[in-house]
Amino acid sequence: MLDLRALRDAPEAARAALARRRDADALAQFDRVLELDAARRECLARVEQLRAERNEASREFGRRKQAGEDVDALQGELAERAGTLKSLEEDLREFEALLDVHLASVPNLLAADVPEGGPEDNVEVRRWGVAPRFDFAPRPHWEIGEALGLFDLPRGARITGSGFPVFTGQGARLVRALANFMLDLHVREHGYLEVQPPYLVNAATARGTGQLPKFQEDLYHSERDGLYLVPTAEVPVTNLHAGEILEAADLPLAYTAYTPCFRREAGSHGKDTRGLIRVHQFDKVELVRLVRPEESEAEHARITAHAEAVLQRLEIPYRVLALASGDTGFASARTLDLEVWAAGIGGWLEASSASTFTDFQARRANIRFRPAPGAKPEFVHTLNASGVAFPRTIIALLENGQQADGSVRLPEALAPYVGTDRLVARA
Repeated sequence: MLDLRALRDAPEAARAALARRRDADALAQFDRVLELDAARRECLARVEQLRAERNEASREFGRRKQAGEDVDALQGELAERAGTLKSLEEDLREFEALLDVHLASVPNLLAADVPEGGPEDNVEVRRWGVAPRFDFAPRPHWEIGEALGLFDLPRGARITGSGFPVFTGQGARLVRALANFMLDLHVREHGYLEVQPPYLVNAATARGTGQLPKFQEDLYHSERDGLYLVPTAEVPVTNLHAGEILEAADLPLAYTAYTPCFRREAGSHGKDTRGLIRVHQFDKVELVRLVRPEESEAEHARITAHAEAVLQRLEIPYRVLALASGDTGFASARTLDLEVWAAGIGGWLEASSASTFTDFQARRANIRFRPAPGAKPEFVHTLNASGVAFPRTIIALLENGQQADGSVRLPEALAPYVGTDRLVARA
C-alpha cells in the first residue's frame, strides 16, 4: 500500500509514476483515492466541528440546568445536533472504508531504473550456461514424462481437472529431491531459516502481500471458512511478522519455505496448456527477506543470486530479464525474471521472479522496525524470489538432459538426492 500522505502532497508526481505501468485501472483507482480522501477530510472536519459544538452545548446545558433556567429549547437543539453528528459519522466510516478499498487497489510505484514499455520491452540483463545440442530431434517433456512414467496428466485431470498433474515413481522422487536440494542449499549456504507455513490464509494475510483485493479471481477461496489457498509461500511467510515492530539488530530476516501453490490463472485459458508449462497446482521453494530500507537495493541483487545459484547447480541454462514497466507485478517496485532454456520446446520459460517491494507490503501488513532504541518505528522493505518453481525446472531438466536412448541424465548436484544420475524407463 502506498503512503496516502505522500500521494496527497505530490499527486502529479504519483500519477506520472503510475502512468508508467500502462494500466488505466491503476490511474482510475488513484484518482478515486484522491476524491475519497478529499471527501473524507471534509467530512472529518465537519464531524470534529460538530463534536466541539456538541461539547460546548452540553456544558451550556449543564450550567443552565444547574442555575434552574429553562433548557427545553437547548435540549431540542442538542438532540438535533446529535442526529446530524451520527449521520456524518456514518458517512465518515463509509468514506474511510471506500478509501481503504481503493487505496489497496493502487499498485506500487516503480523503481526509476525499471525499463519503459510492455512485455516485449523486457531487457535481457545476462545469460548463464550453454543450450545443449543434440544429434537427434529433442522431444518435449510431456513425451519424455509419458515414456519414463514420471507423471500422469490424464489421471490428474480425471481426479480434479486439467492443470493438476500426478507425479509417479521416479517423477515423484524427483519432486521430493528438488525440494530437499533447494532447501539444503538455501539453509546451509545462503543462511535462510526454513519454515513450514499453513497452506490456507485469511483475507487479511492475502491482503498484506497484495493478492487481495486485486487478484481475488485468481485465488482458490473457501467461502464457508473465509480462507484462501496460498498462490505462493510468499503470502504466509511475509506475514509472519504482520503487526509487529522488529529490532534493527534482527534485520535482515531471511526465510525459505517449500509449499504447494494454487492458482486459478484466470484469463490464461488456451495459453501454454500442454504438459507442465501452465498448471493450477505446483510446488515451489520460496525465498523471503525483510530488510532495512537502505539495504533494499543490495538485497535485491542478493536474493536474485540465491535463485540463480539453484539453476547453476542444476546446470540449467538461463537468462535474467529486467521486466518493463507495463509487465511488472502489482506489488513490485522492480522484478527480475529468471527464464530457463527448454530444448524440447525450443524456448524460454520463467522459473523464478525476484522482486523488491520497497515498503508496499510492509505498510499493508504493518511490519515495522525500530532503527535505534527509542526511535520512531519505520516500515521494513520486503523482497521475495522463487528459489525456484518446480514445473518449469523439471521441464528444463528433462528436455535438456534427454539422451538418445530415451533416458534423462541428471545434474551432479541433484543425483544424490534422487538416488541415481539417470532417469530410465520402468522395467
